[in-house]
Amino acid sequence: MENEVLIFGLTIEQFEDISLKVCFTALILYMLFIIGNLAKESKAGKYGTIWMFVALGLGFVGFVSKGFIQKIMGIE
Repeated sequence: MENEVLIFGLTIEQFEDISLKVCFTALILYMLFIIGNLAKESKAGKYGTIWMFVALGLGFVGFVSKGFIQKIMGIE
């Protein structure tokens, strides 16, 4: 039961791993679009737009860097 095939020859663990990477990447790109649109509609200017991307994008930057650190250290 542990190695049960789910779909397209993938196990549940493999499917979850691929889904997390693909869906989370799409979510990050969508959030970047939202931040950019918010900066444009609020007429924040160049300096304000930079600070909006830094402040609002800092959360997912931490999540992505956590994945890189895990790979480098071999924790994953």
